[in-house]
Amino acid sequence: MDALFFWILAAAAVVASLLVIGQRNPMHSVMWLIVSFCALSGLYVLLGAPFVAAIQIIIYAGAIMVLFLFVVMLLNVPTETPTEGPRRLLTAGPRRFGAVLAVVLVAELAWALRRVQGAAMPVNAAETSVHAIGLRLYRDYAFAFEATSVLILVAMVGAVILARRESK
Repeated sequence: MDALFFWILAAAAVVASLLVIGQRNPMHSVMWLIVSFCALSGLYVLLGAPFVAAIQIIIYAGAIMVLFLFVVMLLNVPTETPTEGPRRLLTAGPRRFGAVLAVVLVAELAWALRRVQGAAMPVNAAETSVHAIGLRLYRDYAFAFEATSVLILVAMVGAVILARRESK
């Protein structure tokens, strides 16, 4: 039964991720990204990592996606229109570059999977509890945690400054 759920969630994540990059409307892309994050959260549950699944929903599908929606709505990003004529050749370059990067990513993923296929990571149950994760996060990695929050705050302020309209 777990295998069936895995394939359903994996297919949903892949299809939603493809729809993120295939949409012309940025709002639809953001919504498909939320679907992709939720499917990934389900995969984490199947892997026996409920804390990571909850963090995936709370942080990414909750906070980060609200920030993305805020920025898209604040900047009023127009719908992408297909280019025609000689300008169409200019937009083909980034697509080809993206296709090459996708092939490199798949090759790297295949190499990594072959390399770690037989290796198993030892799991210490005491290290994977929510209490242990919280202690390590707020005691050992407090500086990195706070630096990340400052970085996100600076990004939000930058988005507001870029989006404001100056009055004459």
